[in-house]
Formats: sequence, C-alpha cells, structure tokens
Amino acid sequence: MSSQIPAPDRVPKVALVGRPNVGKSTLFNRLLRSRKAITDPTPGVTRDPIEADWVVEGHPVKLVDTGGYKTKGDDLDAKVTAKSIAKAKEADLILLILDLMELTAEDEEFVRLLRPMSDKVVVILNKADGLERESLMGEFYSLGFSEYLCVSAAHNRRIDELEELIVARLKFSDTVVEDAQPDIKMAILGKPNAGKSTLVNRLTGLDLSIVSPEPGTTRDPVEGRFEYKGTSFRVLDTAGIRRRAKVGEDIEYYSVNRALKTIELSDVVVLLIDAVEGLSDQDKKIAYQIVKDGRGVILGMNKWDLLPKVKNQLEAYTDRVRFLFPVLDFAPVVPISAQDNTGIPELLSTVVKVNRQLHQRVETSKLNEMLKIWMEDIPTAQVRGVIYKIRYLTQVSAMPVKFVAFGNHGRDTPESLTKYIVNKIRKDLGFQDVPLELNVKGGQER
Repeated sequence: MSSQIPAPDRVPKVALVGRPNVGKSTLFNRLLRSRKAITDPTPGVTRDPIEADWVVEGHPVKLVDTGGYKTKGDDLDAKVTAKSIAKAKEADLILLILDLMELTAEDEEFVRLLRPMSDKVVVILNKADGLERESLMGEFYSLGFSEYLCVSAAHNRRIDELEELIVARLKFSDTVVEDAQPDIKMAILGKPNAGKSTLVNRLTGLDLSIVSPEPGTTRDPVEGRFEYKGTSFRVLDTAGIRRRAKVGEDIEYYSVNRALKTIELSDVVVLLIDAVEGLSDQDKKIAYQIVKDGRGVILGMNKWDLLPKVKNQLEAYTDRVRFLFPVLDFAPVVPISAQDNTGIPELLSTVVKVNRQLHQRVETSKLNEMLKIWMEDIPTAQVRGVIYKIRYLTQVSAMPVKFVAFGNHGRDTPESLTKYIVNKIRKDLGFQDVPLELNVKGGQER
C-alpha cells in the first residue's frame, strides 16, 4: 500500500548550507538515518545538491544537502557556490551550519549573502561534542540571527531538539494524496565526461547537475523527475566510473560504488558512451554488471553529431558492439547528442519499450504451446549419442526476466539447445531488447 504524503507542492523544503567541512553531509545523513551523502574530511566533497524525502515526527519534508560555499576558488567552485545559494532561496527553512570551534571570514561573507533571507535561517553550531564547548556559542550571536542551536552530528547530540525545532518552524498541510511512484526508474551510467550530467539536465529541463570538463565532477547520485508522453520517470545521474587502477582517492571510490548500486535501484540503465572515443573494456564491465542484475540496458551513443557522416554508420557501430561485446547482443543502440538535444525522443521511447519487456509475463500454457512448436522445428539435439530434449518451460520472474526449463538431462543440456530456446523466446514472445536468463533442470545429470 502506498504511504500517505502531502501533495508535492505542499511538502516543505529544508536546505543545509555552509562552507566546506562544517559537517553538512554528516548532519544530512544523521537526520535521514542513512548514509545517502558521501562524507570525508576532505573539504568540498559534496558538489551537486542532494535531495531526499524525509519524515520528521510524522511530517514529510524534502531535505537538501548543498555543496560548500567558497569565496575563492576555480570555476567549478563558483558553480557549486551558485547552486548552494539557489537552493537556499528555494527553501522554506535554511539551516546554516557553522563550526562551533571556528568562525571564519568565509562564514561571515556567506552570512552577508543570507541576510535578505534571515527570517527563514536557523544557525546550527555543529561539533558541540560536550557542554564545555557550548560556552563558545556567545561569539556567534553577533551574526544577528534570531535562533541558534548547538549540535554534534557526528555524536548524535541534540539531534532530537533540532528535529523539534524544524517541525516548529515549518507549516505543514493536512491535505494528503497517494504517493505517486514513477512509472520508470532510469539511471545514467558511464565513464567520466561521457555527458551524463548534460543529459540529465536536458531530460529534466533543470540545472540539476553541475556540468564541468573536470573528470569526477559528479560524486553523489543526483535525482530528478520528468514526464514524457504521459509516462513519469525518475532519473539518476551518477559518478563517472573509471578503471579501478585510476580510482585514486577514497571520495571517488565511494562515488563509484554508489553509482554501481544505482543499478539495483533502477529499471533501465542508459550506458552513455562517448561516440567519438568509442567503447572501452570499462564500458563492457559496467554492462556486465547491469546484465548480471537483470536490468534493461541501452547504449546511448552521445556526441553522435561530432562523428563524420558515413553511410550506414549506425548499423556498422551496432555490429561492432555485437562483435566485441557479445554480452550486449540484445541491447538497443541509440545515437544522441545531449548537447544539441537530438535523439532524446528516440532514447526515451526505447527506454519505455525496454521497461515494458522487462515487466511482461507469459502464461505457462502459452510457453509450452510455443515450446512444442520450437522443438518440432529442429532436428534431434544429440551429442555423442545422447539425445537432449526440453519438455517443459515456465517463467519464474520478471525484472529480472528468468525462465526455467525442464529437460531429460538438466544442466548437462548443450549450450546450443539452450541458446536456441532463448533466441526463440526473444523473437516469438517479445523479449528482444532485455537480458534474459534460462536455467535447465531435471533429468539424470551426469
């Protein structure tokens, strides 16, 4: 049964803001009671704002962790800062996170920018690990805000008081609607700089993910929602996945792990390939994991517009994929340009088609009617004088799509026969574009 939540336009938003390394992500995880944001002593770990649905004392809230504010830095730092300010303006309540042990010039500059929004700012003095530290609270009153609270996110100190404060400051609606689940959960995976963030921003029509030529810009998965021809989507932008030998820091290691875990949370994965660079062994490893988890996979050939125009180029590219990566022999190949907004309708239509195949089921009676025809269409499967037959077929699950067959020699059935049955299932029953698993049981296995 769906949970009851207020209508989406009534759910208040709480933004956690502040300079890097004051504990925003630690507090974000503490409130959610899960490790949704990556935490690390390195300043500036969080870049894109991370939003999460949170229930506080029975009330639904949208909780937002933002990147750290910096007065000085490069172009990427400026983009992170701009997004932090934008999320503060959108929020119903702003939690300004400061380090109780240190008030810096950067903090004071950020306070100046927040001054016009002071009526919705609460100052949270983090790292108050004991009562003796709370005596330092006095020097922060000069900032001029009306409400302060000392907490320790790392040690779970006064978090209950913070939750009570949030509830007291927010105005909740009593109107409730059914929690609308997206029709399709889609993840965008691929190597760094393949164009994942540009594609997500294009799909959602929002500036959700920071776009930068610097590899590894996206760290935490960034979530957005959109609709296409009456179908609702939840899309996840993930960290670029590089070869293990090139993952040189803890932050990127956790980013990559979380990117791979989004496969389990998705129905369909768009494996984004830089068409200019072509496919790599790393793309193959990502694809193998998607297939292993039984999720749909579409090869989005991004930057297709940058390739020289050659006759039958898509067919040649697809044949090359099939030859080099037989694990993807079923996967649709769709050329797109996220930058120029070309090929996006074709990509989304393919996602809808793949999702439909992933969730379809075939009745056992129909399967076995077809099995009888298939077995009559081939000569007797015989290896070294042993005759192999498939006598019964049933579908045991959708998403992942799995079938079980019963034969006279079980797992010893030759691969040629099982491949024949798989190909027939794909062609005759409409599973052409999804990973499919067939296990053979029964009989006297040798």
